[in-house]
Parts: sequence; structure tokens; C-alpha cells
Amino acid sequence: MSDGIDTARDIERASISDYLPLPEAHDQYPIEYMENFSVIKLREEEDRVVVGLCNPGDHVVREYLRAFHRKQVVFREIDHSELALYLGRKMSVTEGTDEPVGDGDKLLLDKLANDAPVINLVNSIFIEGIRTGASDIHIESFRAEATVRYRVDGMLKRATAFDRKMFPAVASRIKIMSNLNIMERRLPQDGRLTVHLGQDVLDMRVSIMPIADGESIVLRLFTKENAPLSLEELGFAPAQLSVLNKLSRLPHGLVLATGPTGSGKTTTLNGMLRQIDAETRKIITIEDPIEYLLNGIDQIQTNERIGLTFESILRRVLRQDPDVIMVGEIRDMETAELAVRAALTGHLVFSTLHTNDSVSAVTRLRNMGVPAYLIAAVTRAVIAQRLVRRLCVECRKSVRPGAAEKKLFDQTGVEVRQLYVPQGCDACRGTGYSGRIALVEMFAADDRVAQMIVEDTPTTAITKYLVEGGMALLLADGLAKAARGVTALEEVERTVLLS
Repeated sequence: MSDGIDTARDIERASISDYLPLPEAHDQYPIEYMENFSVIKLREEEDRVVVGLCNPGDHVVREYLRAFHRKQVVFREIDHSELALYLGRKMSVTEGTDEPVGDGDKLLLDKLANDAPVINLVNSIFIEGIRTGASDIHIESFRAEATVRYRVDGMLKRATAFDRKMFPAVASRIKIMSNLNIMERRLPQDGRLTVHLGQDVLDMRVSIMPIADGESIVLRLFTKENAPLSLEELGFAPAQLSVLNKLSRLPHGLVLATGPTGSGKTTTLNGMLRQIDAETRKIITIEDPIEYLLNGIDQIQTNERIGLTFESILRRVLRQDPDVIMVGEIRDMETAELAVRAALTGHLVFSTLHTNDSVSAVTRLRNMGVPAYLIAAVTRAVIAQRLVRRLCVECRKSVRPGAAEKKLFDQTGVEVRQLYVPQGCDACRGTGYSGRIALVEMFAADDRVAQMIVEDTPTTAITKYLVEGGMALLLADGLAKAARGVTALEEVERTVLLS
């Protein structure tokens, strides 16, 4: 405040980013002081200095800073996570250790991993990943430097780099947090860790792989406490939602979600599970990993190291008197046969497969060794999907479709007057996109489809029959969303035409 005697209640909130570039080197407080007292100099002018602090109620620090500067001091309350992110970045650049990391020196690795600069750097990497909404964090050691990349809305983007000499300590810190062997750098390792950020609790699945110049660390982020996206938010049309609602009420049968890794299959199945009354029906899920915690549902985590595979758990789950079973993925013949037989004996079974379209799920099950008559008997519906990035509504730009684009729309039977392209603004961090939405192709099996499966009818003929009955192919759904400005045509081409 102007009189220099502001109280904690008077201090306004601010963001460090509002004051960039910040004072540096001798014009800034020492890093140790900023870290210990959670303060930072935001701006210094001839007659005043603006100071950010995380604990505005600490009047001792405020009085000390007034005495130190001998000029008007204006205080702003800043977020602790933002300060930690800034300090982590500064330390990663200025405080790389020159101490050698010996091949067998566990004590040195422990010491380095628990140094404040390393802890702050790892914390800042996590915080920035969470802030940007990343699904994965990639930390990699190369010959010239170590890099950090975040996967946001399905796309990897380089975020920062730090001194390669710090990588062994960073890797050891993550290994300690994940209960992994910090001495092992020759073999892959997998683990998990939990991070608390304010009210959020995030589970991270950790994968560490040796590479030519060190190691590659990939962390998959799961916000367990947050509810998964609803089916409406995922992009299902009203008619599709009606079908999904009916499927959730079926007494038995098999419902499959198909698509490549990261296409939102598990999120779709979780959305369907939440439509089921868990009070009157026992629901059990077998997952790897458990991505969302769902109230009233028994969720089981696989662990292949101790023999808890999808197949072994499914055998025992059937003794738990379930009504509904969700199997995270059908990977092999044993799991496929168990899932099909569970659906045949009075259970509603949800699961996922890796196929390019909905009808190919039939071929995939057949190739796994499931008899065609069993597939026909239990299959109730198949949902194929892809995730595409949503255009940012703040900056998207409308354009007229070209001749080639009109031809593509005409061939698919989708009407188009204009298309939209990404631009980039502050709201979308300059990417032109914000969030993702599903492209969906789904069918509910009828008697004719069941007969075609038993008769080993080619998938092209089954697809033709379903399209004539009203099923929209993935491409058609994508083009319709592009015509409405929900996504860009380039996204549809990338995920459907080029996949």
C-alpha cells in the first residue's frame, strides 16, 4: 500500500508471471533466502520495490524487508507452487552439481537426490505438468542436456531443459519416491508414486528405461479424486447417449470399447459404469492402472509381478457374485474366453480391445480363438473412438473449404459450409486447442448382425449393413464435428485417415 504499513488483510494476490522479467543475479534475493522465507523480488523501481510472499501473515519477514530496502515496499501474495516452480527452474540452470556420480556410490546418489535444488527441480517439473494439464511427463537424458516434455491434449511439447549433470540426481529422486532401486540403471523399472498438490491427489505411474545417454523417465498422471468426464463431455451425440443408457441397464452381455492406446476407451466405460445403480448391482472392475476412484464400486489393481493378471483376477471375481464386471483390457485368449463366458452366464461385461474400427472387434475376438457362435451370442455393442483436440473457441478462425476438402465431405455425405482452423491465444497457451473430444463409431448388435457373425460374413459387408442402418463411421463423425467448428479438419485427418 502507499503508506508502507499494509496489513496481511490488505495485501493483494498476484502472479509471478505478471511481473516478468524479474530482477536477476545481484538485483534478486539469494536463492537460499527466497526458499527459506518464501519471498521473491518482483520489481524494483527508484522509489519502491514490489515483493511477492507466500505467507502474508508473517509480519516479521515484512518488517525485515522494509528495514532492508529503506524505501517503500509493496507486498503481493503469491502462490507457493508458483514460487517453487520458479525456484526449481533457476536451480536447474544455476546449481548443477559437478560431483561425479560413481557407478556404485549409493550414498552419494542418496545425498544428491535429497539436496534441496534437486527436490525443487523435481517438484517444479511435477507442478508445471499438473498446471498445463499434461497426461504424461517425459524426462530424458541426452548427450548435450536433459529435457522435459509434456504431453498435453495428446501432443508432446518440449517445456524446458536442465544441466545433464543433474539428471542422475533427478532420476534417483524419482526412483526413491517410487520405491525403485536407485542403483539400477541397466534394466527397465516400473513403479508408482503419489503427489499431493493442494486439495488434489495425483497418482503417477512411473516407467524408467535405459537409453544410449542415460535414462528415459515417463510419468503418466492420474487425478484419482476427480470424476472422469461425462459421456456428454466426451462428445457422444444424444442418440448415442440413449443407446449407451440402455446398454448400462442390460442384465447380461458383452459391451466393448475399441481404439488405440489413449483414445479414451476406459473413460467411456467409466462413464457407463456411473450410470448403473451400484446400490442394487454389484460392480467389480479389473484395471491396470485404476484411473478413477468410483463410489460404490469394487476396483482391483492388476499386478503381474505377483500373479494378479486380468485372467487370474477374473477367475476369482466370478466367485464374488458380481452383476457387472469391467475388464480393463482383453489381451489374450484366456481373458477373452473368460469374459465371453461370464457374459454368457448372466453377467454384464465391459472391456476394451485394440482395433481400428468397431466391426473389427469381431475379427479380433475370433483371432483370439473365441468361437463365432459365442461372439454372436454375447456381443451387445461395440464402440470405436478416437480423441481429437478441441478448437479453442476464443481464437478459432473460420475459412472456406477448398475443392479437395469439399470432395472429401461430399464422399462422406456430410454437409459443410465453412471450416475452422487454430490460431493461438493466451487462453489456449498459444496452441489453438483446448481439451479433447471423442470421435465415435458405435453399433448395437441385432439379430441380423449376430447371424452375419455366425456365418463368418466379411467385416466390409457387416459395416455396409450397419451404415445403411444409420451407423456413422469414425470419419463421418469427425467431419461432422469439423463442420461445426468443434475440431479442425487436420485433427480428423491425423487421427482417422492417417492412423
